[in-house]
Amino acid sequence: MPAEDPPERTVYIVDDDPAFLGSVARIFRAAGLTAVSYDTALAFLDVAPDLIEGCLLLDVLMPEMDGLELQERLNSIGFKLPVIVMTAKGDVETAVRAMKAGAADFIEKPFDDDLLLEAVNAALTRAREPTRGEAMRAAKRVARLSPRERQVLDGLAAGRLTKQIAYDLGISARTVEEHRARMLARLGTRSPAEAVRLAVMAELAPDHGESRAAGPRPYVGASRGLPK
Repeated sequence: MPAEDPPERTVYIVDDDPAFLGSVARIFRAAGLTAVSYDTALAFLDVAPDLIEGCLLLDVLMPEMDGLELQERLNSIGFKLPVIVMTAKGDVETAVRAMKAGAADFIEKPFDDDLLLEAVNAALTRAREPTRGEAMRAAKRVARLSPRERQVLDGLAAGRLTKQIAYDLGISARTVEEHRARMLARLGTRSPAEAVRLAVMAELAPDHGESRAAGPRPYVGASRGLPK
């Protein structure tokens, strides 16, 4: 008897921590989702070509093949499911790389149950990559920032720490934090990670001001001409 296709609301979890896999699977099942766990990237890669519904929750730090490498391999076989990448808290550089490689979202560990379910439910209702409309809306929100706020956002997206951004821009770390707080409020985001996600999505907008043929927007450090 052939195996039945998995239900549409299925979350495939790839993580090498058995305790984490069990805990997250229980959260999903309590929310009415089907959870299917894999403890290695290679194990998931074996079944990935046959999957047509659901989403993938993918850890970055794993032995043998890490999450970003698995993401590259999935791209090469035309994998269509939305991917949510799990990163360590503050690992903005990895989150940016994952988003630019097509991840639908990223979430920082440790996270609470509600945030996890919000990210998964959103992924299950949209295409694998951000849509044109999502990218356009992100670009409009980022365009509201002042020049200095945009520099701080670019620094975060480049994986720079507060003290590093302060050095790059020739201002104090406290001033960077003030600009960051105003930036988050203007974008309507709750954390730097959410702001970085918007910045990456804005780069995907078809009418983004700078041509992507010339490459991604660079992080420009010191700009002494701007107000502090």
